[in-house]
Amino acid sequence: MKQICIELNKERNVSLTGFLHDSSDEFTIIDKRPSILVLPGGGYTMCSERECDSVAYPYLTAGYQVFILRYSIGHDAIWPNPLKDLDNALSYIRNKENEWNIFSDKIAVVGFSAGGHLAGCGATMLQNKPNAAILVYAALDGEHIQQYHPTAPDVISSVSKDTCPCFLATSRTDNMVPVLSTVKMTEALAKNGISFESHIYSFGPHGFSVCNSSVLMHNEAYSNRIPHWVNDSIGWLKEIFGDFKENSLSEPLVKHHINGNYEKFLNIDCTIGHLMQHEEAQKILGPLLSPQNSADFSQFFDEKEDEMDPSMNAAFIMNSMTLRDILSYQIEYGNPDSIDFERINTSLGSIRNEH
Repeated sequence: MKQICIELNKERNVSLTGFLHDSSDEFTIIDKRPSILVLPGGGYTMCSERECDSVAYPYLTAGYQVFILRYSIGHDAIWPNPLKDLDNALSYIRNKENEWNIFSDKIAVVGFSAGGHLAGCGATMLQNKPNAAILVYAALDGEHIQQYHPTAPDVISSVSKDTCPCFLATSRTDNMVPVLSTVKMTEALAKNGISFESHIYSFGPHGFSVCNSSVLMHNEAYSNRIPHWVNDSIGWLKEIFGDFKENSLSEPLVKHHINGNYEKFLNIDCTIGHLMQHEEAQKILGPLLSPQNSADFSQFFDEKEDEMDPSMNAAFIMNSMTLRDILSYQIEYGNPDSIDFERINTSLGSIRNEH
């Protein structure tokens, strides 16, 4: 392992520390690695050491190249200085793609408290966004974070379809950053179709970091599940980025968005209700949803009738399902030779998504 330290801004004492795996013949299947950029908390008055190296090591062990950004604090933290620091750090790392053997499109930030606020700002506001964000007891609500730094912006209102996938973790009893900060953020992510995973543990202190005896006060009580967030976040990153395989990473299991409704062009992963808002798509869907094919799909509902709530409406359910799901059921219950996924997706892909 090689450790490096780069001065990003001398006047504001901004630095980037890196922990880099050495290239070795022993790592025969690894050519490049994804990266983690750690943003410690501290209310924009300090960068907490409890959320630096202790956080870096688990991701390093998991095979990531890991960096720690010590961003602008105190009087230097006037906005947007911290966000500029993050932008510069991401650019610096991406520009070192070949030298440091990293995937420039697989960089995640992990931020805590105020560092979580900065990570959230990067995920929502930067053009040079991280590819995933891990937000741990993050101060995302503008009204709250402005109690610590009056120039800091609200993150939640900035969530859009362009926000990167997010992993969130906090405690229900956090007495410094209200749990609603995480709840509102997950709601905003859901409304914009962004993939996310969220863990709200039953009880625990603010600032639990990786939640082991080396970083916690001995009299602090916490749910024994809180330490799981670290491995859970690593597992989630494997779903978002892919896992190591021969000289590459496997295909991600989870896409940026929950379905295709948020892409620039229509596709078979759009919901039926969304596709039906487009006149050109209706012409493509017509034969696919003909009475014969609809009857095939109705067979699925007939077989599932005992499992369904009587108040559930089949048409409403179909509108909420993706075309891919509908076609898959038609293959199972109808004529599989009549469905050409690639042809249908190509036809839809010529239609710009305007809704």
